[in-house]
Amino acid sequence: MKLYVRAPYAAEQLEELKTLFDEVVYEPWTDTGERYYEDEMLEHLLKEKPDALITELDRITKKVLDGYQGLQFIGDCRATPANIEVEECTARGIPLLCTPGRNTMAVAEMVVGLILNHLRKVLPAVQWAKDGGWAEGTTPYYLWMGNELSCKKIGFVGFGQISRAVTKLLSGFDCDISFYDPFIPEDVGNAKKTTLEKIFAESDIVSLHLPVTPETTGLITEKLIRTMQPHALFVNAARSAIVEDYGALKKILDEKAIGGAIIDVLDTEPPTKEDLAIAYCPNTILTPHICGATFEVTTHQSVILNDRIKKWLGKEDLEKIVYNKAVLEKA
Repeated sequence: MKLYVRAPYAAEQLEELKTLFDEVVYEPWTDTGERYYEDEMLEHLLKEKPDALITELDRITKKVLDGYQGLQFIGDCRATPANIEVEECTARGIPLLCTPGRNTMAVAEMVVGLILNHLRKVLPAVQWAKDGGWAEGTTPYYLWMGNELSCKKIGFVGFGQISRAVTKLLSGFDCDISFYDPFIPEDVGNAKKTTLEKIFAESDIVSLHLPVTPETTGLITEKLIRTMQPHALFVNAARSAIVEDYGALKKILDEKAIGGAIIDVLDTEPPTKEDLAIAYCPNTILTPHICGATFEVTTHQSVILNDRIKKWLGKEDLEKIVYNKAVLEKA
């Protein structure tokens, strides 16, 4: 079998792939320059003629799959294959192997770091010093006094791998942890299961960590956000579609009805001028969708995907490792 690798891959795991396949062509998007859209992707598949593909950003569409029909499986270095038309793969019997959890620690560490940054007013204080504000007669100790994370009430919407990793990182801060997750029937350790309404009404910090599904799209309404306490912090490092109306969130922040927000995801990326406006709201930190961006993620995704490829080749645990499980019914 010939494997075409379009995702960045750790050296050790790339060498392991060479023992599993007859030929491995390594052309990661980090070397060729960003993703391939469907015409470029089809062109390169026709050129290489691989039996399997590992991708991360490339667009895999109906046009691509109609134009090249030689793929036995696709590995996608993402938690969910947002770059791939899943239904088209399923219709052709092509299994998708994804890498859930690849950026769990990256996101968890960044979320905690951003929360600390926000509570302690680090970014505006640094800018104030750069701008010459630290002059004779000023008292930065009082001007930039912030709040401690210790003993705060943290409410998670969704309590999967990332929320649990954040909870573990917060263990030394003696925070009161609660969560809303309809798929988890009871408390998890010291984290208390509660309702979505209580998460928003009672938490000092509300953090979203759940995928976009028909059930979660628009789950977080303006009404819910308006029940937050005046000092509370809203964090979205998941997906923008979970929030029903970012315009309403901007209005709430402009009104200073809540304490502030940390946002890593927008409706349009790169953002329009309208979408970017939320970055200028009071007490808001906007990062450009980088919470999951660490060099270590490459190693994580390589290890996870190699494990799944080996299981696929050996026909082991297919129900657990194949994303589009409907293809298994066609086999």
